[in-house]
Amino acid sequence: MKALVAAVLLASASLPAWAANVSVTDAWARATMPGQKVSAAYMQIQSDADARLVGASSPAVPRVEVHEMKMDGDVMRMREVKAIELPKGKTVALQPGGLHIMLMNLQKPIAAGDVIPLTLVIESAGKQQTIEVKAEARAPMGGGMQH
Repeated sequence: MKALVAAVLLASASLPAWAANVSVTDAWARATMPGQKVSAAYMQIQSDADARLVGASSPAVPRVEVHEMKMDGDVMRMREVKAIELPKGKTVALQPGGLHIMLMNLQKPIAAGDVIPLTLVIESAGKQQTIEVKAEARAPMGGGMQH
């Protein structure tokens, strides 16, 4: 029992005190058609402290931006945002038609089954940390909004 307690204390001591514990689930990216230069990645993000998603990057994609889609009068508009709030204990959904990560200037199509590595930049208590995510590409579903 003492060894278990010591291991837990040692593990928690090795984490920076400011680091939010952030979990990312169901990460996926939209597969593309030949010639299509943009796609998007989606996921569920939850943090155990108030935090913000302030950026994203990928070694496989030249340009990555954090975006939202929002109604502006009668028109759905997409725009880059500086951050996505991650309230403590709440799951924030990045999904088609809402918050998402844009994958831009694609050099080649993304095929269903491809894995897109993403690095998310999370800010909490004035400090930043990165989280590595692997988003598996899925074939587009019918009827959804295309980028």
